[in-house]
Amino acid sequence: MLKSVTESFANIIHGLKVGHLTDRVIQRSKRMILDTLGVGFLGTSTEVFHKVSQYSKIYNSNTSSTVWGQQDFKLPPSYAAFVNGVAIHSMDFDDTWHPATHPSGAILPALTALSEALPQSAKFSGLDLLLAFNVGIEVQGRLMHFSKEASDIPKRFHPPSVVGTLGSAAAASKLLGLSLAECQQALAIAASFSGAPMANAATQTKPLHIGNAARHGTEAAFLAMLGLQGNKRILDLATGFGAFYTNYSPKVLPSLDSHSWLLDEQDVAFKRFPAHLATHWVAEAAASVRQHLVLSDGTLLPADHIGKIVLRVPEVQYVNRPFPDSEHEARHSFQYVACTVLLDGDITVQSFHKDQVSRPQVTELLKKVKLEHPSDNLPNFDTLYCDVSVTLKNGATFTEHCSTFYGHWRNPLNQEDLKKKFRANATRVLPPNKLESLIKTVEKLEDLEDCSALTTLLNGSEEISISSSV
Repeated sequence: MLKSVTESFANIIHGLKVGHLTDRVIQRSKRMILDTLGVGFLGTSTEVFHKVSQYSKIYNSNTSSTVWGQQDFKLPPSYAAFVNGVAIHSMDFDDTWHPATHPSGAILPALTALSEALPQSAKFSGLDLLLAFNVGIEVQGRLMHFSKEASDIPKRFHPPSVVGTLGSAAAASKLLGLSLAECQQALAIAASFSGAPMANAATQTKPLHIGNAARHGTEAAFLAMLGLQGNKRILDLATGFGAFYTNYSPKVLPSLDSHSWLLDEQDVAFKRFPAHLATHWVAEAAASVRQHLVLSDGTLLPADHIGKIVLRVPEVQYVNRPFPDSEHEARHSFQYVACTVLLDGDITVQSFHKDQVSRPQVTELLKKVKLEHPSDNLPNFDTLYCDVSVTLKNGATFTEHCSTFYGHWRNPLNQEDLKKKFRANATRVLPPNKLESLIKTVEKLEDLEDCSALTTLLNGSEEISISSSV
């Protein structure tokens, strides 16, 4: 009989086998892996990625792992995990789950770094990678289900910096083959690496939350292997993991014989444009309103005919940014996303470039936006909705509603659109033959005998690296 919550988690991490994976979990997690690789490749073009990669070059080791999309640039595994994690979240383009967190970005960089850096005698299969990945995802989900607070869009701290760190430690522990006792210690160590305040949302520092989760989880597993000791009941205590939540109520997990995966029950959301998930409801409703503003000749009604724009959204303060002045603030602005879609009919990676954010047309439209917070519209990714109302100066009003956008777990991207997103994101750093090989490798990951066939596809081509720096 397991005596503690922490021990039950260690038992799951240590005891789950490839045979526990279900077909649905394998298929869903492969989609998460492909999407995460794509947004990571795209993120290598960002300023924050450049800064953290330059910083990380001061660390050297005889053991090294690939920095995704970068030719001949390798780092010690924990720092490769850090830099790749930062790339994944640098545009806020990575997957989102409920309760609210970004589950994949903290896990995949740790696993690709470890599978490449460990001695060649330790050969990992695609199923080994999938199992460790899903253990890391499962640990995050189980922890978040212990708190009512975790069900809402966060206010105090960024969840990936907390649950992601423990999920990364769990995934790394699984791949490294830690003992049950070492898995328990890895969770305790990871808890002391956890936490990041929401005040750094909409800044260049926010992507570090994902990078640190990947890095620190890896380091926690290594330290546990070396015998470092932490509190064996870290997940049971209000002064342990409960320090992050005001209403933490942990429970011992079911035995391995009755284990079921949370990912089997609920898919994740994949974003179609790089911004906070809550803005995706706004974008879809705004696109529907825009159809009413297109004139019979196909042109858009001039913006100066608009008198007022009302967005009925949940009260989420850090996504309420009336006049964003940076790409990071624009990604966290209900108002900016609504106005951009109304003006352009779509929103893309380019929509958040500085010259787009500072357009006079956008600034003028932003002045007309008002937010309302209906009492039934709670800040919860599973239940929230958005109404967009545009009132013209002649008094005509057009209102459209969105309760589930395309890409939400209730309305998931189809496989072709997921691959289309991946190709668009990865094409800057991968040549076409390598890009298509990577898609095929991930799609057949459960059949892969050696993960080196995956990791060798993660670096960029020499030609593209040279041309992109000109």
